[in-house]
Amino acid sequence: GPARAVTAVAGLLALRGALPPPDAATVTAAVLAGQLTIGWGNDLRDLPRDRAAGRADKPLATGDLPVGTVALALAAAALACLVLSALTGWRGALVNVLLVTGAGHAYNLGLKATRWSWAPYACAFGALPSVVTLAGPGTAWAPAWATGAGAALGVGAHLLNTLPDLADDERAGVRGLPHRIGERPSRALAAVLLAAASLLAVLGPAGSPPAWALAALVSVAVLTVPVLTARGRTPFRAAVAVALLDVVLLVAAG
Repeated sequence: GPARAVTAVAGLLALRGALPPPDAATVTAAVLAGQLTIGWGNDLRDLPRDRAAGRADKPLATGDLPVGTVALALAAAALACLVLSALTGWRGALVNVLLVTGAGHAYNLGLKATRWSWAPYACAFGALPSVVTLAGPGTAWAPAWATGAGAALGVGAHLLNTLPDLADDERAGVRGLPHRIGERPSRALAAVLLAAASLLAVLGPAGSPPAWALAALVSVAVLTVPVLTARGRTPFRAAVAVALLDVVLLVAAG
């Protein structure tokens, strides 16, 4: 799921950034390959913990999928990530390999259990727009507003992704930032960050924002209320809706 989401955002940004179709496809494939290494590396890393927890949704933990198969797939995806990233140009390659993919592996290899669990998300999502802009003819870094919006969206996504599993993670000894500050503060922080991402995506680009973007900000404000006040699963669903709006705003802003 996360790999598909990040790849979709990268592909939409590449198309919106007016890259030629072959270049847009290469950038998207490079990001996908990197995200696959993160997902498969995480499952290999967490295999003992998943087996101990009886995770029926993990083919590795249930024994339905051999470890060797996943290790081979991981190696193939890593090679593909390096080759495809190189085809986008050395600047974009370094950003995708080191800042986007590398941040994901840093999270898997230890940061997710520390108070710095948010940092890889800020790094990876903040750098993602630059993977696209550095692959373009201008080979320029993404503007500061796009980097900031991506970073805020990434940390908000981290908080939202962790909330449903706080108790299970605690039992497994994983104590990232959301576990340390608790469910309610995490929810409030996610709301603030997602709202900040929305504002940056709408007000950051030069010129007056279009009317539909301002209307989207009103929707964000409305959805933020249940994020902060509602009970049960409603806050999570409302926050996910805000995150999706942020993605639309970021992509539409180009």
